[in-house]
Amino acid sequence: MKIPLYQIDAFAGRVFGGNPAAVCPLEEWLDDATMQAIALENNLSETAFFIEAGDHFDLRWFTPVKEVDLCGHATLATAHVLFSELEIDADAVHFETRSGRLTVRRDGDMLAMDFPAKPPGPCAAPGDLAPALGRDPDEVLADDDYFAVYATEAEVRGLNPDFARLAGLDRRGVIVTAPGDEVDFVSRFFAPKAGIPEDPVTGSAHCELTPYWAKRLGKTRLVAHQVSARGGELFCEDRGERVIIAGRAVKYLEGIIEI
Repeated sequence: MKIPLYQIDAFAGRVFGGNPAAVCPLEEWLDDATMQAIALENNLSETAFFIEAGDHFDLRWFTPVKEVDLCGHATLATAHVLFSELEIDADAVHFETRSGRLTVRRDGDMLAMDFPAKPPGPCAAPGDLAPALGRDPDEVLADDDYFAVYATEAEVRGLNPDFARLAGLDRRGVIVTAPGDEVDFVSRFFAPKAGIPEDPVTGSAHCELTPYWAKRLGKTRLVAHQVSARGGELFCEDRGERVIIAGRAVKYLEGIIEI
């Protein structure tokens, strides 16, 4: 069996930036074990698989160790493959996923994703959180992830987490964030439980980040940087129950998987 594979750098305007995702178009679903094995072999934070299903595409995402409910950068990468590589004749594509219907539209030289908003709320900080991060946050909230707020970009950039300790926490991962020096806010995302010690750029985390910073800053349109080693730029808009997360994407690799 031969399966097309594209590797796309998402939330980047050039190769070697943003977050790389593998995208595999399928004619029909493979069994779950095979898709998980492909994701492990790719060893990227996410591998996306999709099939055409009438007026939309069914889309699934796998880390090297598990299937996940929502992934932003691999959705952006999949839309880029459809628009730029498979040359779909449309201004928008619709995906049916574990998180419901997700739409991605062309927006100039960017792609804009329509995702569910997940504003974080107050929570009791687990005792291991601050020691695992290496610095006490000013505020701790939670939704899908623990959400640790710091005062400065320098504090977020300077964190050197204990990933083994973070993996023992009871949520998907940990978002750390602060006001940006040159943008509205910065962030990093750690998900060692999902096999991703630090994700380079995390679209789904901005479902939580966007409503938080929109409320705190009193504005609906925000520019964000995820300040991982690779880094990424995101353009976000708070629309109440939904958020728009836009960015650029570029192809790094095209090939064939043989199994």
